[in-house]
Amino acid sequence: MSERIPLCNSADLVDGGRAVAFDVVHGGQSCRAFAIRFEGGVHAFLNRCSHVAMELDYQPDRFFDDTGQWLLCATHGAVYKPDTGECAGGPCRGGLVKIATSEHDGVVHWHTDWNLKPLVF
Repeated sequence: MSERIPLCNSADLVDGGRAVAFDVVHGGQSCRAFAIRFEGGVHAFLNRCSHVAMELDYQPDRFFDDTGQWLLCATHGAVYKPDTGECAGGPCRGGLVKIATSEHDGVVHWHTDWNLKPLVF
């Protein structure tokens, strides 16, 4: 069963702008994840390039290219679609791991599943 975890206020995510980072446990490992807004919708992914398991952002919470239309891996130049995480160019092996999100009453939530849990300190 999925659990809904509050992440941020809806206003914190602007189309093509900065991401909101959060921590999850995926496959038994602690991982960074991020949420972005693209064409009005909220999308979240593990912050892990499918080419080599490295974080994507070139500066903290910066994932979009200059046009605000693509997510870029700062290390290898892989390009991903912001709404699906699908590889759109460069050295990728598949796509980004997508995390389910929802938005209610001005709050963005992410959803756990069988392989994705909140990181508890």
